Amino acid sequence: LQNDHKALMKQVEEALHQLHAREKEKHAKDEAEALAEAMSQNQSLPQAFAKVNAVTPGSPASISGLQVDDEIVEFGSVNVNNFQNLQNIATVVQHSEGRPLSVTVIRSGKKVHVGLTPKRWAGKGLLG
Repeated sequence: LQNDHKALMKQVEEALHQLHAREKEKHAKDEAEALAEAMSQNQSLPQAFAKVNAVTPGSPASISGLQVDDEIVEFGSVNVNNFQNLQNIATVVQHSEGRPLSVTVIRSGKKVHVGLTPKRWAGKGLLG
């Protein structure tokens, strides 16, 4: 009876080791897939050159749907390749007063296009 019990316990132990080894492999595979997916998403998103830190309510920027923490990828003709400083954006805004500008931002990990028309309003500047 003792021998039967030992043999049975040995089978149970081996089965448990196999089960845990398979679970560990599955977990490692799932982690690798998740990492690969995250890397591919990061590669598909273009690089931002500026981040929105404030949007005044009622301003042209607010009306167009621009939000705080949006990362700007393209602002009219300005992009990461030709951006040097914020004066680049100011120049584009001044030359585009009253005309719609195409603005591309990254919001919550997704690329979003916003139509923004710089214009005079009750507040300061043409964007707010």
